[in-house]
Amino acid sequence: MTVTAYTLAVLLDLFCVFLGYRFWFQPGPAAAGYGVPADPRGDAGAYLSIKGLRDGTFGLLGLVLLAAAGARAEAWFMVCVALVPLVDTVIVLRHGGTKAVAFGIHLATAIVVLISAGLLFAV
Repeated sequence: MTVTAYTLAVLLDLFCVFLGYRFWFQPGPAAAGYGVPADPRGDAGAYLSIKGLRDGTFGLLGLVLLAAAGARAEAWFMVCVALVPLVDTVIVLRHGGTKAVAFGIHLATAIVVLISAGLLFAV
């Protein structure tokens, strides 16, 4: 179970780093994938940069916590971070996104993050 817990945590952290990179360097497609398309040349440009910074920072912080403080610290971090995709679900629904994206991407992500936290607590 230890290998599974650590592997899932590292993959989720690296995925956050990837999302951050994508919002910085491919903001239009990243926003469409998020579920609320935005024009990176308009007012949404700041939103896309902030989203990229948020996700990338979460990923890096998760990796540092896992390496420096261990599984328990990473587990608590994952519990807190799970709030982000939960709220992202609401954001997508409130701004015209599809239920498939809201629930299939964001809510599913929150559930996977909480599963990861549970596995890390069990280590």
